[in-house]
Amino acid sequence: MELPYITPDLPGTGGSIKEKPGYFIVEELPLYLPSGKGDHLYVNIVKEGMTTLELHTRLCEILGKRPEEIGYAGLKDKKARTFQTFSVYDSQHILDNSIKGIVEKQAGVRVFDVRRHENKLRPGHLRGNKFIVKITGVDADEAAEKARRIASRIETTGVPNYYGPQRFGASGDNHFRGRDIVLGESSVKQRWKRRFLVAAYQSHLCNRYLASRMDMGDLKNMLDGDVAKKYDTGGIFMVNDLDREQKRYEDHEISFTAPIYGSRMKQATGPSGELESAVLENEGVSLEQLGKAGAGGTRRLGRLLVSDIRIKPLKQSVRISFSLPKGAYATTVLREFMKNG
Repeated sequence: MELPYITPDLPGTGGSIKEKPGYFIVEELPLYLPSGKGDHLYVNIVKEGMTTLELHTRLCEILGKRPEEIGYAGLKDKKARTFQTFSVYDSQHILDNSIKGIVEKQAGVRVFDVRRHENKLRPGHLRGNKFIVKITGVDADEAAEKARRIASRIETTGVPNYYGPQRFGASGDNHFRGRDIVLGESSVKQRWKRRFLVAAYQSHLCNRYLASRMDMGDLKNMLDGDVAKKYDTGGIFMVNDLDREQKRYEDHEISFTAPIYGSRMKQATGPSGELESAVLENEGVSLEQLGKAGAGGTRRLGRLLVSDIRIKPLKQSVRISFSLPKGAYATTVLREFMKNG
């Protein structure tokens, strides 16, 4: 599906990313810092060439831990240099002086810090991620100037919180397979795989909704009946006074939320609800069918604010850095800068 840009009138930089792992750096932004005491060791690791799940499995093997004894806050890319913290249950303080050496030697990663904390890290225990990306194969000064124009625009408008292409698999067709499951046209025996494919279809539907919203007004306006979210506290509420909430939206205090469709999703009302329903009708699916396929549904921040963009021309490349909240994709921002798919 072709997703609309928020800056369609501004030419992109072109170029490539991830030419080398060090050209795509991801730094986890913690939700809280370890206290220095407790039953869990927080191990800050930098890795390349392996996924979070692959490293999790390796840590369990070399440390002799059950999978539930090692936690992490989010999944990180394989083709990148990623800084990420894992928690390791160690109530007897057996690993205090040895875990750094063991992990570095046997897992092939670097350990930057080890500190204790009271609780296990769980998915979602992070504020977000900082990305430092080198775009290669460009004229540095020209690309930097184009990137600055785009950055100036999106720092005001924000960008639609699309799911990135990695959500849909290497072949880009996981959402089609998920739709077949929802419609009862195919079945998958493995429960995890079925959930994975249905989730890809939910992501596709969310992108369809955001694309429709863009077609209506380029993220400029809230709609009556929106389910809104506060940026500072994460509080969710219904939009009943459109004039008041539009002002808060323009002041970057709140955003509308996009539907991750499912049977238990909080639904928008009024014009906003009509738009949500139209996406499902065009797809020929219902919330009931999604529910039967195991999709409970929830809501997702609809507009990403990107306020800390830094741009620097290098040799035949340009470096762009920015931070995003958890669950947001760097490719969603980078596509606005590069505009080459």
